[in-house]
Amino acid sequence: MSILSDYFLNIRATLRQILPAQPCVLCGSMSHDGYWCAACDAAMPYLDVPHCPVCALPTPAGEVCGHCLKQPPLFTHTTAVFGYSFPVDKLIHGMKYSEQLALAHAFAKKLVQRIDKSDLPDYVIAMPLHPAKLRDRGFNQSQLIAGTAARELKLKLLVNACRRVRDTPPQSVLPWRERKKNVRNAFCCDSDLTGKRIVLVDDVLTTGASLNALAEAAQKRGAKEVFAWVIARTLPHSSS
Repeated sequence: MSILSDYFLNIRATLRQILPAQPCVLCGSMSHDGYWCAACDAAMPYLDVPHCPVCALPTPAGEVCGHCLKQPPLFTHTTAVFGYSFPVDKLIHGMKYSEQLALAHAFAKKLVQRIDKSDLPDYVIAMPLHPAKLRDRGFNQSQLIAGTAARELKLKLLVNACRRVRDTPPQSVLPWRERKKNVRNAFCCDSDLTGKRIVLVDDVLTTGASLNALAEAAQKRGAKEVFAWVIARTLPHSSS
């Protein structure tokens, strides 16, 4: 390592120590490492096992899974940070329903670390909420995550490109087999996406029905290729 590199590493270490510590959202200990401390971060359920590049379900050697071979989704690649299990499930719940909005920024930072910077899309689009749900909640957590990720990667965020036109029941309350029907024709896109590679950002990927329905709406407006970026992937042992 060069002397210059050592110099900047020392500056970073010094700044880290003089900046105010904050309580870890998981264990409560004072931390200079962000919203959760280094010890809790080491125990987080990062999706580090080999997984299907299309839907992010674990596969023995990172090959495309059987489901994606038989019924390929309209999005061609998924980047996921975590498996959807404790404590990530509790953090996401707190972000969405207890207005712990700072977590959206923390999650986006982790997402950016996972993204292949050599293969970036043209546009970033967040999973939209129906206006009625947006008024009730007051914010769209996927929009917050997408906004931070787009800024970090210097990508264009299309805020109003796509809309949710049907106020459907939450996917999480439905059996898996009913989720595809629930979001059929739930989205429309108003922007011209002809020839563009876009990425759809959401908090959790379970069956992929919502992302697939949104990808379909984007492709109807000309999107050439659609990717997915999600914070957490529900794994087979989970019931979410």
